[in-house]
Amino acid sequence: MSFRGLGATASAGIVLAAGAAVAMAARWPTLHALRTRIEHLEEAAQSQRRTNFAHQQRLHWELLSKAMDDPELAEVLDPYDGTVSPRKLRQFLFANALYTNALSYHRMGNMSREEFFGFTRSMLQNPVFREYWYASRPHRATLADSSEEARLGHMVDDLLAQLEEADTDEWWVVGEPPGE
Repeated sequence: MSFRGLGATASAGIVLAAGAAVAMAARWPTLHALRTRIEHLEEAAQSQRRTNFAHQQRLHWELLSKAMDDPELAEVLDPYDGTVSPRKLRQFLFANALYTNALSYHRMGNMSREEFFGFTRSMLQNPVFREYWYASRPHRATLADSSEEARLGHMVDDLLAQLEEADTDEWWVVGEPPGE
């Protein structure tokens, strides 16, 4: 191939590269607009998930409230096979509502893991809550170990064991708050 042929080939390559660069430059605003649109759609989807989660939690509270107010409805939510009194069942339902509320607050990002730890440490000072926690252990055992709810439940189990083994009345210093 002659020098002239190489020059023509190089010129053609440069023209092709320049054309591709011009085409990319022309499409850049469109690509940027598409990327921005995708980001907005992802944010909207996340916002909708948070809204749906909050709505579901509100519905959960309304159902538990009805069961706490009506012993006949509470029987429907009795996973303890009638081994607890109607009064104790209502207390357990309320303990579940308190715990679920804190769990949801954490999952929404409104409470850090350390704050959740502190909340449960104080709740475990209540004998009814402790009794509920023990009674509901089989139910938590059905959770997938990889779920956030299961990990937090294990954290509370460990904290309860530490509180029971502690030889101090200063319960607020028992246990090592977890890192985020």
